[in-house]
Amino acid sequence: MSSESVNSANGSVGLKKNLGLFSAVAMVVGLVVGSGIFVSPVGVLRSSGSIGLSLILWSVGGIASAIGSMSYVELGTCIQTSGGDYSYIGKAFGPVVQFLFVWAFLLIVFPIANAIISLIFANYILVPIYANCPPPADAKTLVAAVVIVLLSAINCFNVTWAARVQNVFLIMKIVALLVISVTGFVWIGQGKTQFWEEPWEGTSHEPVDWARAIYSGVYSYAGWNYLNILTEEVKAPEKTLPRAIWISIPLITVLYVCTNIAFFTVLSKQEMLDADAVAVLFGSKTLGVMSWIIPIFVACSTFGSLNGSIFASSRLYYVAARKGQLPEAISYVNTSWMTPIVSVMIVSLFCLISSDIHELINYATFFETMFIGLTVASLLYMRRKFPNLERPMKVSLFFPIAYLVFCLFLLCMTLYEGAKSSLIGIAICLCGLPVYAVGIAWKNKPAAYFRASRRFYIFLQKLFVCVPEEKASLD
Repeated sequence: MSSESVNSANGSVGLKKNLGLFSAVAMVVGLVVGSGIFVSPVGVLRSSGSIGLSLILWSVGGIASAIGSMSYVELGTCIQTSGGDYSYIGKAFGPVVQFLFVWAFLLIVFPIANAIISLIFANYILVPIYANCPPPADAKTLVAAVVIVLLSAINCFNVTWAARVQNVFLIMKIVALLVISVTGFVWIGQGKTQFWEEPWEGTSHEPVDWARAIYSGVYSYAGWNYLNILTEEVKAPEKTLPRAIWISIPLITVLYVCTNIAFFTVLSKQEMLDADAVAVLFGSKTLGVMSWIIPIFVACSTFGSLNGSIFASSRLYYVAARKGQLPEAISYVNTSWMTPIVSVMIVSLFCLISSDIHELINYATFFETMFIGLTVASLLYMRRKFPNLERPMKVSLFFPIAYLVFCLFLLCMTLYEGAKSSLIGIAICLCGLPVYAVGIAWKNKPAAYFRASRRFYIFLQKLFVCVPEEKASLD
């Protein structure tokens, strides 16, 4: 093993700082803009009841994400270690709550999100092939598995490759949304505004409906906080993190609102509610023989989103293993590619075995909202517990308090609407307590356990040519 293959630029094995501002913006936009904008408009419209309220609630989702991101800017610049929410929750509330976070994301949030994105990619990529009928379920499953394996391989081989994939598909995502938006505004310019004559007709006045609509919209904004998971791979994070968030979230919000305006211009309210795929119906009504480009664009959008999600989730598990809350081998770094190869493999494995559990998506959304709220609360707690902690950026308390109120509103409405599924999700999370007690808190395990673990770790080191990260790279 040569020293060149083992050592990074600073002479130790560790993750490289490969993400500049453009790549960081691409990562955020790539994570957020995926399948949501092409499926959520129907859910938002159904719950809100009118075009006018739908657009307001789409804007609320963007504003809420921007307010929440302010807390993450402060947290990411004062705690510059990868892991994002995991690191902040651990510092504020201790290892038990920290482990429950990674337990929920390992079993529920990331595997389900990645599996569903891959299936949506497969569905849209197969639509042009099966033009006269729905794509077969087996074909979708196969394509979804292939894309997970492909993107996992890219993330194993090179961080720069993964970032380039994100950059390329970022451009395609924006082009897709611009094509839809421009087409809609062209129709408006031509005077085709018949669907805007009664924009408030059917508006719901029930807060529960508003919450349900916001939840559908928030799903499309999910992922704005994942850049903080990659802090150690971001160049000059104290500058890049805030700039990337301030550029990406307003950009996403404007694109989402313009895309919805286009949908509402071309499609009637009833057509929207009845559509299985809003974007495909939009393309068939506006692009004629070129309508096939819409499913291709959607597939590219989900491809980039899945790449970013695999990238971010593998870093979360890597950091948790480095902290001793997951098996040590998950923190091993490949000596040639300087990537957490075992962690990426774990992510792909959980995605593949989780590809048929759509019914758990509500658990994933519930947990994500709950833990983002907990992360924002950690900022308030650390302001009191660690008043002398160096904070390159210190935000107004208005931002964390306002976002906590928003999260509490959504969680209360979720419990009110679906208490059973929410309580089942909480029970799954609490199952992590005995796992923590046996796997982490119990220090005096039998010697045979440690011998078997060591033999297995050595096998993985040989198989994947990886080693534990050197302490020098953690400083």
